[in-house]
Amino acid sequence: MRLLERMRKEWFMIGIVVAIAAAKLEPSVGVHGGPLKPEITVSYIAVATIFFNSGLSLKTEELTSALVHLKLHLFIQIFTLAFFPAAVWLFLQLLSITSINEWLLKGLQTVGCMPPPVSSAVILTKAVGGNEAAAIFNSAFGSFLGIVVTPLLLLLFLGSSSSVPFTSIFSQLFMTVVVPLIIGQIVRRYIKEWLERKKPPFGAISSSVLLMIIYTTFCDTFSNPHFDLDKFSLILILFIRIPMLKIVFAGHEHLSLISVPLLIYHPAQILLGSVLVPTIKSWMVSRQKGVKLTRPTV
Repeated sequence: MRLLERMRKEWFMIGIVVAIAAAKLEPSVGVHGGPLKPEITVSYIAVATIFFNSGLSLKTEELTSALVHLKLHLFIQIFTLAFFPAAVWLFLQLLSITSINEWLLKGLQTVGCMPPPVSSAVILTKAVGGNEAAAIFNSAFGSFLGIVVTPLLLLLFLGSSSSVPFTSIFSQLFMTVVVPLIIGQIVRRYIKEWLERKKPPFGAISSSVLLMIIYTTFCDTFSNPHFDLDKFSLILILFIRIPMLKIVFAGHEHLSLISVPLLIYHPAQILLGSVLVPTIKSWMVSRQKGVKLTRPTV
């Protein structure tokens, strides 16, 4: 019984292991262009489901109050799109004296210039009991901002420039993030009492969608033929933890090497973030209890 209870409690972690194992055994199922069609089911349907789910679960007051936290938003965007790219550049100056492949370093810098993740950031914030509304705003706003800022950062740090299809990227983000969120909020107004009475498992739904994203991400990773690297370079990239690449470096002879850090970063980011959820959640709970205990009684 205890084992079953433990498994129920840790179902998400077990799901991650199963998803990765399944992707390793048969990556062709969830690979881009495969039977699951992740270019549609994940890029559009899964992401839209996550934000529709958030629109349903979040109170309108929570979303509107999140918009006024200007200092928080400013800090997150400056940290993500200014401080972090600069810190990565400085760190890579040290790595450049090692034998790590030069184009892998360029790939790391490219990852450092990317905007924040959209779906996984919201799900992981919700999972640890963080400010989901702030996560939604900053993920969406950072993605839209990244359409302009990321190419400029790549030009600054790598000297690579390109014509970015702003309209198509903007429309995809708008249709998969903003529209589902608004629809979720509209639907919530009509079924608010039912939602408060039944309390649907919004967290479990989002986590299940994330498992699908993890599975297809690792399918792409395991099926990629460009991991024929020297062990030293690959180990360094793994310890550093790291569709715009194909636009910026279209036709580039070293595209496969530049792509490796991004291919490793995405699954590593999701995996490590998921593994850290219980630790961060318990830390937040203890902090909240500490704040309540230190508040003066009237």
